[in-house]
Amino acid sequence: MAEVQGKWVKLNQNGTGPGARSSHAIAIVAQKAYVFGGEFIPRVPVDNNLYVFDLNTLTWSIAEVTGDVPPPRVGVTMATVGETIYVFGGRDSTHKELNEFYSFDTSTNKWTLLSNDDSGPTHRSYHSMTASDRHVYIFGGCGVAGRLNDLWAYDVVDQKWIKYPTPGDNCKGRGGPGLTVAQGKIWVVYGFSGVEMDDVHCFDPVQGQWSQVETCGEKPTARSVFSTVGIGKYIIIYGGEVDPSDLGHLGAGKFSGEVYGLDTETLAWEKWENGSGLESHPGPRGWCAFASDLRDGQQGLVVYGGNSPSNDRLDDIFVFSPGVACN
Repeated sequence: MAEVQGKWVKLNQNGTGPGARSSHAIAIVAQKAYVFGGEFIPRVPVDNNLYVFDLNTLTWSIAEVTGDVPPPRVGVTMATVGETIYVFGGRDSTHKELNEFYSFDTSTNKWTLLSNDDSGPTHRSYHSMTASDRHVYIFGGCGVAGRLNDLWAYDVVDQKWIKYPTPGDNCKGRGGPGLTVAQGKIWVVYGFSGVEMDDVHCFDPVQGQWSQVETCGEKPTARSVFSTVGIGKYIIIYGGEVDPSDLGHLGAGKFSGEVYGLDTETLAWEKWENGSGLESHPGPRGWCAFASDLRDGQQGLVVYGGNSPSNDRLDDIFVFSPGVACN
């Protein structure tokens, strides 16, 4: 079995950034990371500033924005298509689930409310969001009346929502799942459905069909609220909650600090060596903001903040660069 190498790098930070938080979101456009939402105290949204971190100068700033600025929220998601960031849902300071869908144009710094009616996904938080060249995808999350397992796409060209078929009973409603696009399919990985889950499902938008995927190899333990990116044929996951707290969202459960890759061709999991225990390693955490980034010509994973095993919110930034397989 080839050993897959990967490297974590901790980034220095200059300027005034968002500070420690969890349940927030991050999106990257042209070597700038945009951070929105989150909490420092459980279930209390911090602010609605849009923070910008320049990945070249490692400096924070706060964007001067116009338009339909979203109110503060936690459990929110972001995804990028071109120079536009899309933001959906979350939970406000009254613990109300939201269904507002916004765009943010990074070339003009303008927010636009695109929808907040029944044309799109219902109210939810702690769902998952990813994007392809033309579509933004939303799956699952915590809805008004329980956990959800529906999949939606927003066509950024036609500017309309598409509701895909709902998966079967095997794919239970869940919060904090992994969601990414690989090999032309949309993949749902793990999540929390009252217990931590370890199942994988994928949807083929061409065939319009769901399938449950039987994986093999060095399978990660069940988990939720982890970081997920798709890089080529691989789905890479980091961290997450592997054992929930008895206090629910008010407490800290047991977290993982490991990196795994799922080869979507062979359907084999592999643990990726990542320098655990080093200062450059983020350690165990969950509820992070994460996004895919291109650095030095190689795609990788950016992780910002999150919650720690001590229930302290974190404010550090790390980049994971996957290496090549070697003997």
